[in-house]
Amino acid sequence: MNAIDRALEANQTFVLDYNPAAISPRPQQRLAVLTCMDTRLSRRALGLAAGDAHLIRNAGGIVTDDAIRSLLISHYLLGTNEFMVVNHTDCGLQQANEGELQATIMRQAGLSCPFPLHAFRDIESNARKQIQKLTTLSWIKKENISIRGFIFDVQTGLLPEVHSC
Repeated sequence: MNAIDRALEANQTFVLDYNPAAISPRPQQRLAVLTCMDTRLSRRALGLAAGDAHLIRNAGGIVTDDAIRSLLISHYLLGTNEFMVVNHTDCGLQQANEGELQATIMRQAGLSCPFPLHAFRDIESNARKQIQKLTTLSWIKKENISIRGFIFDVQTGLLPEVHSC
């Protein structure tokens, strides 16, 4: 059985206890988390239960146009007032080179990638860059939204804060 079929099978068990009235689309902790898609990062690592926060994930935990769109909807439509940016150690994009990654896609897909993939070397510098992107957006009013950044250590599970410069 493949992974999708296992997920569908698990869903059949899930629906037996599913109660849509028990979970609001509005995050109970009024928190939105922008983080990497890495499998080692989880709600549990942040002490979050279903319904506590919006989790916005992409490769590298990068503040892209789509991440901004999701954060703005989270805030203006669904009431979040805290944004947490979580990068992590041992990130695949930290190990990659932008040019080589673009070349790999070109070679395997036969097409050039129409957007940057955001490879980086220094995790703390990358986290600060993402925080700065958010704090400098005119749509985000600092008096209404708290923005903080962190780096999840995949070896220890610890989540030290990264302060913007």
